[in-house]
Amino acid sequence: MSEASVAVHADADLLAQAVAARLVVKLLDAQADRGQASVVLTGGRIAAAVYRAVAELPARDAVDWSRVDVWWGDERFLPAGDPERNETQARAALLDSVPLDPARVHPMPASDGPLGADPEAGAAAYAEELARAARPGHAALPHFDVLMLGVGEDGHVASVFPEHPVHYDNRPVSAVRGSPKPPPLRTTLTLPAINTAEEVWLVASGADKARAVGMALAGAGPVQLPAAGARGVSRTLWLLDRSAAADVPPRSRSLR
Repeated sequence: MSEASVAVHADADLLAQAVAARLVVKLLDAQADRGQASVVLTGGRIAAAVYRAVAELPARDAVDWSRVDVWWGDERFLPAGDPERNETQARAALLDSVPLDPARVHPMPASDGPLGADPEAGAAAYAEELARAARPGHAALPHFDVLMLGVGEDGHVASVFPEHPVHYDNRPVSAVRGSPKPPPLRTTLTLPAINTAEEVWLVASGADKARAVGMALAGAGPVQLPAAGARGVSRTLWLLDRSAAADVPPRSRSLR
């Protein structure tokens, strides 16, 4: 796994713009190399700001969106279209404004879908969808060029929470019951699945994230602080604003 690097931006707006620019470049590079690109999206305020910034970038039109696969790292197990779903947020901020191939957009199951209100069935179905998109005869997961994660105040990533039983689930996708944050039912990629991505980007803004970010970069254990266990195969990048980076040693920062 890669060593982590840190980029710090002055404020949340500049952070969102910088992550958006990085994302467009990463998608273009992946398409130049492989003819297609694959991104795993996250949720939260800063993620929504990033997606809006991508939508506003003139360079977004250089991406062939019909050859981009879109996945999610986690989802609230709520009805389709619920405003609290990460899918709903991403569609409103970006996805509905770019010419994606609907067959290459892979939302996690909703609680009112054909599988019914069973998060375990939803997690299993998403694992099957991931396996179908993987290369035949290879791993049970497709190639992820970049996997984006927010960081919770408690250090959770996706819906992998500190000391939650999901840590001991070796399947690629897990149901989450009793989430410390509402809603209590969720589905999530597990850390072993997250760590198959070529690049993992952990994006955080605000002073309420500083303690978790500082502890993760100081070497905390992944069960107690899941953000510490999220790493890309070739690159792990922490993208922060100055408030979130308050507890990061200056020598570890690359200022922007």
